[in-house]
Amino acid sequence: MIWGITLILLSIIAVPSLLLSKKPNAKELLEKIEPYQGWIGLIFCFWGVWGIITSILGVSWLATFPIRWSTYLAGNIVEAILGFMLGFGMINKLVLSKNEAAQEKANQLRAKLAPKQGKLGVIGIIVGAAMIALSFLPY
Repeated sequence: MIWGITLILLSIIAVPSLLLSKKPNAKELLEKIEPYQGWIGLIFCFWGVWGIITSILGVSWLATFPIRWSTYLAGNIVEAILGFMLGFGMINKLVLSKNEAAQEKANQLRAKLAPKQGKLGVIGIIVGAAMIALSFLPY
């Protein structure tokens, strides 16, 4: 359940226009979060990568719980991508600053993903809700 909740929270931060259209005074809250956005993105990026690794290591779930495993994997992929996009500046500064080739590849990847951030945020909210719903089902 925690994976779904964190994915929904990350998606809301990634797509502020959705939140602002529903609640106009949310701009103040988003402005308070903005200075920490890089760290939040960095943490969620690694959290999503860890989830992907855990999913792959738990591939035996695919035979028993295919929908749950697929949803878990998809949620973690979206979480890693959104975390990368939000924490790009911090990742660039802390991890990639010494390697020019890696920095260039990261910039190219960011340029490809940036137009899709809104769609990924919506997908993240949907997949996060599905992850939460699936956590209530019995094994």
